[in-house]
Amino acid sequence: MLSTSARLLRLASLLQSRRHWSGAALAETLEVDTRTVRRDVDRLRELGYPVEASAGIGGGYSLGRGADLPPLVLDDDEAVALAMALRVATASIGGIEDTALRLLAKLDQMLPARLRRRASALHAVTIALRMGEPLANADILTGIATACRDCLTLEFTYRDHHGAASRRRVEPLRVASYGRRWYLIAWDLSRSDWRTFRIDRIVARPSTGAVFAARTQPADVAAYLERGIAYAPFACRVTLRLRGSATTLASRIPTWCGILEPDGASHSLLRVGADSIETLVAQLAMVGQDAELIEGQELVPQMESVLSRLGTTLVPGVGRTQPTTTARRSKPRSRAKRR
Repeated sequence: MLSTSARLLRLASLLQSRRHWSGAALAETLEVDTRTVRRDVDRLRELGYPVEASAGIGGGYSLGRGADLPPLVLDDDEAVALAMALRVATASIGGIEDTALRLLAKLDQMLPARLRRRASALHAVTIALRMGEPLANADILTGIATACRDCLTLEFTYRDHHGAASRRRVEPLRVASYGRRWYLIAWDLSRSDWRTFRIDRIVARPSTGAVFAARTQPADVAAYLERGIAYAPFACRVTLRLRGSATTLASRIPTWCGILEPDGASHSLLRVGADSIETLVAQLAMVGQDAELIEGQELVPQMESVLSRLGTTLVPGVGRTQPTTTARRSKPRSRAKRR
């Protein structure tokens, strides 16, 4: 049987891991009787844990919200996961570096040696390559997430991919991460339609407004988000028809290359979007098989120009500013003198 102090830590961990526990379930897990559970709950309350109790059918215990943050109890895997997540989070979210370092210092001080080695292993053998600045601010991100949860309207200044600024008023639905970027899907009140916004293009923390009634969300939010993120916002867009099912092609075509959609039993559509013609050509090269161009024929001349320029670049000596040009011009003159 666990000692009283060890049992209290175990009880605190159980209450933090699940929203509701019956007294019988806690007693069975801790291998004690329900009377001991009630006494331990009282001890936790004295330590600052706001444990709520309810009687009757369906009654039990749950951890409520108190005025102060109670001590957080983590098991081994949770502590290691937290340390690793803190180290990598700063790559895509700005403004949390100092807080993350303080929290890591606390964890490092409390972790036993065996866990400290596990938690620091990834950081110890990882080379930090140049990634640029974090692409989302923590303050803006948490403010938007809170508005999504609480159904609060948001108003903010947004810059599109051309840099043009506009004032937007929206009803936020979800936040999504795609690579290192973060996006907001929301109902745009001025356009009366769903829109996707890159959070790093929101100029400052949005201001919140009135509570709104949640709308019926798109049938497949994930698919809607993916199309709004990976295709719709880009200036250069094409659609290809490929032979093969979407399931089969998904294992061969990188996810960042485009959006795969079924097109009958034996074909698929690949929608590819990019910021520039050069990037679009590079993504199309990753397809690796013959395809039929369904949409985007107007971009063909520009793509052909890029391919022609690439072919010239790959020819040795072409494009170099060397005396060879002068030498080639001088040869006909020398022949003319001999004549």
